[in-house]
Amino acid sequence: MRAMAMFDAGQLLQPIARPIPVPGRGEVLLEVEACGVCRTDLHIVDGDLRRPHMPIIPGHEIVGRITALGAGVVGLSLGQRVGVPWLGRTCGHCPYCASIRENLCDDPTFTGYTRDGGFATHTVADASFVFPLDDKAPASALAPLLCAGLIGWRSLKLAGDAPAIGLYGFGAAAHILTQICVHQDRRVHAFTREGDGAAQAFALSLGAVSAQSSASMSPEPLDAAILFAPIGGLVPIALRAVRKGGRVVCGGIHMTDIPSFPYRLLWGERQVLSVTNLTRGDGVECLALASRIGVRTNSIPYRLEKANDALADLRDGRLHGAAVLVP
Repeated sequence: MRAMAMFDAGQLLQPIARPIPVPGRGEVLLEVEACGVCRTDLHIVDGDLRRPHMPIIPGHEIVGRITALGAGVVGLSLGQRVGVPWLGRTCGHCPYCASIRENLCDDPTFTGYTRDGGFATHTVADASFVFPLDDKAPASALAPLLCAGLIGWRSLKLAGDAPAIGLYGFGAAAHILTQICVHQDRRVHAFTREGDGAAQAFALSLGAVSAQSSASMSPEPLDAAILFAPIGGLVPIALRAVRKGGRVVCGGIHMTDIPSFPYRLLWGERQVLSVTNLTRGDGVECLALASRIGVRTNSIPYRLEKANDALADLRDGRLHGAAVLVP
């Protein structure tokens, strides 16, 4: 198999070759068709997330076909297309797993972080944590749904019944979530980097009712705001934009420090919430909804060997949609 591997934080990924792995008990071997490049991958490579398993093959928005079944695997078949998300395994017995909150598991395994992921031609996954996928849709179109879509969906659930919603940072997750919000008759206000007219035009083309820089005030009071940009300074800005009783949801796994702000911005029963991982239930809900309403992902393909270029384009804000590696 071929892969792009990380050997040290802050360094370029390196091409490697190694024998195709054999799936263990309860695992499946996949031939990778596509793997999305997520901002979490960028945080891992840049060293924002500590203690990755080294060396590690990143990538956790994996679309592939099963080429081998480990012992004890039932309900899946050879040749079947499945998706692999960030949450690769849970312990199944901690208080969080026992209370249907597996996203908070005390001893989880994460795809592309603590076990090898999908920046590769082949990968192994836990059979209990893969999702059956549409067999006919382009693999590159499905890949961003496996994290950008799922985390966006969980963020929206935490935002609650919010008719007017602000999305701060208009990348892979926001462009998927905008389509879901429009389907649900919510009014979406997009907030982007200063001067990013292309991202603003993209948001409007997907049905957002307004698009402006993150420093601008919202055209109307927001019922909720979801932050996808990993910038702590957006928290007080979003609190200023939401009405009393509103929620600010931080949708990323990493964020720079939140600066101090006056208590009056929080007062009025406003809330600041964080999203942590996802549950398999979130995945089933989101993938079914995306298929039913015809969510379209703007996927920008890169050859596997161009993984560093994809990460650089994401880091520098040159993407309007989602980068996808195609082996």
